[in-house]
Amino acid sequence: MTHETSETSAMSTAGRPAAPARHRLSWNKVPEVTVYFWIIKVLCTTVGETAADLLNEKAGLGLTGVSVLMSALLAVVLVVQFRTSAYRAGVYWLAVALISVVGTLISDNLTDNMGVPLEASTAVFAIVLAVVFAVWYRRERTLSIHSVDTTSRESFYWLAVLFTFALGTAAGDLVSERMSLGYWLAAVLFALAIAAVAVAHFALGLDAVWSFWIAYILTRPLGASIGDYLSQPTGDGGLGLGTVITSALFLAVILGLVVYLGVTRRDVTDPERAA
Repeated sequence: MTHETSETSAMSTAGRPAAPARHRLSWNKVPEVTVYFWIIKVLCTTVGETAADLLNEKAGLGLTGVSVLMSALLAVVLVVQFRTSAYRAGVYWLAVALISVVGTLISDNLTDNMGVPLEASTAVFAIVLAVVFAVWYRRERTLSIHSVDTTSRESFYWLAVLFTFALGTAAGDLVSERMSLGYWLAAVLFALAIAAVAVAHFALGLDAVWSFWIAYILTRPLGASIGDYLSQPTGDGGLGLGTVITSALFLAVILGLVVYLGVTRRDVTDPERAA
């Protein structure tokens, strides 16, 4: 059962005073990084791409209408997420699915509605994300996702997630346009990039925090490429399943995995590891 503690004089392993953590929860608010995490993350990214296309084109809401609707829904779900006292798989992954849509729409609005070049938006999102990480570390002295157990850390976490989606969208579109890749070739390229990050981490000792966030950014264009390949017409290089079937299929898989994790709690961080 979750409870709160007050820490005022904790010391870090390096001998420096740890950031004060008032009302720190004994449980992490985000899931442990497992194979299930990455599978659901990619699936959520795919659904974010196809659902945005579905609402924009089939429902006739337009880019602005979809942006307003998805932002409002995301705000509601994040309020619920922040009010929970511990990680809840259903609430967390619903927030990720919605934030994937909103992050994508931020980039699309800049490109389609405001005419901002992809080079500029990619650079701006990269800078903003770097600032988020810098402020997060300066305030909390850690970027670890194993100890997202205060309102401050959770706020930085979700802000970083939002801009990873925006950056992944802009950078992915930039690479695809410049290289004129088809959907499945783009998916292979981004999958290889993620594999390279994994090799750099496990074999070459790349820092775990940076390995995680780089892979997190790359999963966005990977999922989008998979979604486009499945949903787009065959004449455009896709399989022609359509956005409805693709979205429903991936949502069903996500729901099944989230229910499984909610029951087994296999992705709940061990409190001793977080400490």
